[in-house]
Amino acid sequence: MKESPSLPPSHPLRESIHDEVHARFYEPLDAPATASWLALLSPRDSTERERELVAELCRRFGVNEPVPQKNFVACDLGPFRLRWERHNEFSTWSFFVTGDAFSDPFADPAINRVPADWLSKLPGSTIAAIHLALESRDMPERSFEQLEAVFAPHPIVGNGVAGGDGLVWTDFRVHDDGFSRFLVRDVDLTRREAGRIAQRLFELETYRLLALLALPLVRELMPELDELEGRLNDINDEMAGITEQFAASDREQQLLAVLSDLASDVERLSSYAGSRFHASRAYASLVSRGAEELRTKRMPGLQTLCEYLGWRMDPAMGTCASQAERLEVLSTRIHRTGSLLRTRVDVALERQNRDLLSSMNRRADLQLRLQRTVEGLSVVVISYYLTSLVAYLLRGLDEVVALQLPVNMAIGMAVPVVVAGVWFSLRLMRTRIERKVRRGGG
Repeated sequence: MKESPSLPPSHPLRESIHDEVHARFYEPLDAPATASWLALLSPRDSTERERELVAELCRRFGVNEPVPQKNFVACDLGPFRLRWERHNEFSTWSFFVTGDAFSDPFADPAINRVPADWLSKLPGSTIAAIHLALESRDMPERSFEQLEAVFAPHPIVGNGVAGGDGLVWTDFRVHDDGFSRFLVRDVDLTRREAGRIAQRLFELETYRLLALLALPLVRELMPELDELEGRLNDINDEMAGITEQFAASDREQQLLAVLSDLASDVERLSSYAGSRFHASRAYASLVSRGAEELRTKRMPGLQTLCEYLGWRMDPAMGTCASQAERLEVLSTRIHRTGSLLRTRVDVALERQNRDLLSSMNRRADLQLRLQRTVEGLSVVVISYYLTSLVAYLLRGLDEVVALQLPVNMAIGMAVPVVVAGVWFSLRLMRTRIERKVRRGGG
């Protein structure tokens, strides 16, 4: 035997992602068979509790416990087969019984084999509960009246599946026992085809109900969306009516605060309903794909399952989609209005800043003129006092030493020198101060 080449080490996730395609297989069915399916909405932290319940049921029937930390279990417990699967927001429990012939397909469903006390421990709330009965091709065919009696008092829909190798009837109703019903007849199905059809029917009904979970939420949100749109329209109308420049800035800032509160309310709604709307779209796409995979074939006189679901689901999903889009459009409109309002507030503030700077420039110019006037007067005053001091000095010297120059002429000659000296000194002082100011500003 040829040895395999030495490969680099495997990626830590290689095994888990490689086995993912095999993780959730369908349960092959031999007709006649009955099956019961439960889909329970429960938080993610219920997963460990569900694993414990699976292990407990295995111990009751003397079967080896499943490998822990798995989100999928399928095992044969003797009286029935169990299949448990954990999804993001719900888990499914299905029970299969094969080989027991029946005349009334829903008189003794598979779930009757499951201990009642164990069923009462299942966590979560029921979103889907379904009984399925698979008739063998050897059983007598039922007339239309007999089929109606099985689903009485509700009208039935039905079609061929797997290209006509099987037949399916249902009424998409919850009966007195709390379960909806599917009756499947084996025309020329293999056991694997029968298992795939049962799984797709279970998932079709479950995903249909999960998709419609958004509809009550939409009806609850419609009045609040109307009110939020009205508040936004009032803000836009008031913005259009603001014309006075002096009052605009204050009022626009008030409107910006009101718009911020409105945006907060819309964001709260988006976080509350957005995930449900996205999940609803995803489930609706699974319903459409599952309906296509059934490969339906029309039966005379009956609506097909796809036609019935389309007639009921399409308007509901259209309503959900329109309200989800309405919420997104409202958020976009608030963003645009906020941008426009902030722009108007910024423009108003810039206008006020421009006027303030202009006023400051005018005041600075007046201060400069006043400073120059004061500076000129200071030259005159200082020169006057200095000249007076020079006059006192010269008169005193004249009396002591008898100056050769007339005193009054000497005083007159000193005046221009004193004025020039005072002017130059003040000029030099101002220049030094301005240099210090410029140096400090830089």
